[in-house]
Amino acid sequence: MKTVAWSKPQNQRAGTPLLVMMHGYGTDEIRMSDLFGQVPPEFTCAALRAPKVIGDDYGWFLLDYFLTHDFADVISVSNAVFDWINSVKAEHSSVSLLGFSQGMAMASTLLRLRPHEFRAVVGLSGFVLDNELLAMSESFDDVKPPFFWGRDKADLVINDDAIEHTEEWLNRNTQLTARTYPGMGHTIARAEMVDVGAFLRHYVLR
Repeated sequence: MKTVAWSKPQNQRAGTPLLVMMHGYGTDEIRMSDLFGQVPPEFTCAALRAPKVIGDDYGWFLLDYFLTHDFADVISVSNAVFDWINSVKAEHSSVSLLGFSQGMAMASTLLRLRPHEFRAVVGLSGFVLDNELLAMSESFDDVKPPFFWGRDKADLVINDDAIEHTEEWLNRNTQLTARTYPGMGHTIARAEMVDVGAFLRHYVLR
């Protein structure tokens, strides 16, 4: 991860819980850093820039309307994020994840690969990848991590099949807090971030 926006200077990060934030497809880390002021101030937030160039912006892996993806690309970028997390996590009291749109697919994939490493996960207006190889590698037998899923039911960007799969997967594998925000569309609402803050305080700070 070559470009990271931080919510705190380096001399203020030690001992704080880390929230790793991942943006959506065709945007960049600024979309996530704009949310820093809406996250509980106890957290250090790190907004990562995805490595794949998408026009003038960035994405985590190639994606089409049907959310088709290449498994090798997903694993490659996941390993890159794990390497970055491993380089900083010793400084922090815990690590949690927040992803918007494709960033939610990334956050949930990281959780599937290493379910014990993250205190809590937030997914906003996104989805969980429908992938047999990922499903074969995951194991949640002894852990149900806290997961917040926020969306607008009328969001047309994430197709119905993806929503159905995401809902089924999250209910089966996580301690799910699901909220919907009518009229929000494919974006992030202030009311949603208020709920995200309450979720993070409950599962990470208390």
